[in-house]
Amino acid sequence: MTLSRILVANRGEIALRIVRTARDLGATSILPYTPEDLMSPAAELADEAYAIPEGSSYTDAAAVLELARTTGADAVHPGYGFLSEDADFARSIIEAGITWVGPSPEAMDALGDKMSARATAERAKVAPVPGITDSVTDAETVISFAGTHGYPVALKRTDGGGGRGITVLHNDDEVRSTPAFESAALGGGTLILERFVTAARHIETQCARDSHGGFAVVSTRDCSLQRRNQKLLEEAPAPFLPEGAHDRLVEASRRLLETVDYVGVATCEFLLTPEEDLWFLEVNPRLQVEHCVSEEVTGTDLVELQLRIAEGGHLGEINEPRGHSLELRITCEDPSRGLAPSTGAITRLRWPAGPGIRIESGVTEGDVVTPMFDPMLAKIVVTGATREQAIARARRALRETVVEGVTVCTALHAEVLERPAFTNPDASGRLTVTTRWIENEVLPELADAGAPADADGSQAAPEAVTNPRTRSSYIIELNGRRMQLTLPDGILAPSNPARGFSPRSNRAQPLRGRSGGTTRSARGGASGETESTGSEPGVIAAPMQAIVTRICVEPGQQVCQGDLLVVLESMKMENYVHAPSDGTISEIPVGAGRTVSAGDVLVRMHTPENSPEEA
Repeated sequence: MTLSRILVANRGEIALRIVRTARDLGATSILPYTPEDLMSPAAELADEAYAIPEGSSYTDAAAVLELARTTGADAVHPGYGFLSEDADFARSIIEAGITWVGPSPEAMDALGDKMSARATAERAKVAPVPGITDSVTDAETVISFAGTHGYPVALKRTDGGGGRGITVLHNDDEVRSTPAFESAALGGGTLILERFVTAARHIETQCARDSHGGFAVVSTRDCSLQRRNQKLLEEAPAPFLPEGAHDRLVEASRRLLETVDYVGVATCEFLLTPEEDLWFLEVNPRLQVEHCVSEEVTGTDLVELQLRIAEGGHLGEINEPRGHSLELRITCEDPSRGLAPSTGAITRLRWPAGPGIRIESGVTEGDVVTPMFDPMLAKIVVTGATREQAIARARRALRETVVEGVTVCTALHAEVLERPAFTNPDASGRLTVTTRWIENEVLPELADAGAPADADGSQAAPEAVTNPRTRSSYIIELNGRRMQLTLPDGILAPSNPARGFSPRSNRAQPLRGRSGGTTRSARGGASGETESTGSEPGVIAAPMQAIVTRICVEPGQQVCQGDLLVVLESMKMENYVHAPSDGTISEIPVGAGRTVSAGDVLVRMHTPENSPEEA
């Protein structure tokens, strides 16, 4: 079986990544897109691009399946995020007679949430992080566990995925007062309990297994440089591992995948403690964001490998790692303000080039970054013959990088690449950075110093560009299919955005998705919506950019001071919004699943301080 028409159920840089491999293989790529992505690089490069029905999104499984059927796709590649870990979606694709580029739904179910993943690890005789696999519903269970294993501990929603839905507790009082139990019950979720490990390295294995039983670890990776469980810098292979750790990682990964008869590409994640304990975290049944470093050090196209496995083929020969590779995630976040999100139009953009540099990005100059999706603009992947050379090239790459209009995290990367704790092992030959290193040591110092937006501290002025053209290209939709129309300048109208037409080069693509009908400004505020700092009586505002995961009250409901109103998810951590006083809920202008910015109104209340007339 040879796959010839591959629907890419994703967007941005990962969609672009899959489209490129499909083209290398001579296959036709098919891309669904929302109105925001009409002008995106992925839609431009795809062989065929089709509009998702108005009101739908990339997570609309039924709409994506229908598009796969109507376009004659013989395979669906989900990328990462969105529908990539939806076992029911995978089943619907398979039942439709279309090849699913990923593991079986049964394997996804076995690894799909934290509870089932822990149970799978126990069956595979792979030790998970110390914890309680069964559902945890009361404070006394947590306190008893902490009495044995110590604080801090973490309550994790089993349906959180990717480190989301975590509540970290540090003492008995926090356990007794946490809204996590109430929040889980209201949302129909389940909590498990684990020791919260504060001093460990995050080590991964990039694995692949075919339908014939062939297994390989393509490379190890170190993903320890994180903030609040989100990775910022990854490298392959994992450096300075203690003796025997590599073999332990390979064997544990093999047992995990064989236990669920996993077929496809996967990432097994572990914690490595200073005491050399190796604890299982999770299996990601998909391609990872950081897959590029494993590709670069082995010369393996992991997307091609996925497609080969999906066709029923063998793994083939996997090259041993040679050299070293780093991946820098360039996100729209300000290191001098604790990585607060930055939004706006990208007014100038220049990526680095030269030996050992690979850029993975789905954005171009002129795009508009809104708070709707993740803040990552690009991945700068740097490879050298040695780790030292890769670090030197990464420093050069950061100096060449120019992003204007939004603040990016390059100052943080530049700081990390200069610190001996990251660049050099200790006296025992071990790397001492941990998953908490950036939060505990690096970010506080950058905040105190007021780090510049660019790695070199400069803000170069935009260059004037003069490029006379005799033709202009316009993007149109014809019967729901995206097409490009090139015409001589002036045949429709002058090449002037004020006249209603503009060429491809003058695009302004809102990169981060829709807001459910509410138009957001470049600064992330919702037009027509009152912003508040929370000082207005009866107004409860979002303290940060976040996703609303649960609404715990309804209009007309009487609440007491301290009652749980709204649950937010920010940086993969749950944040609880409580009633500041007794009162009656008058309005809830947000809904579950909505992304809000700091200051957006979550709840309005009638309180003793305001009258119904004033509210």
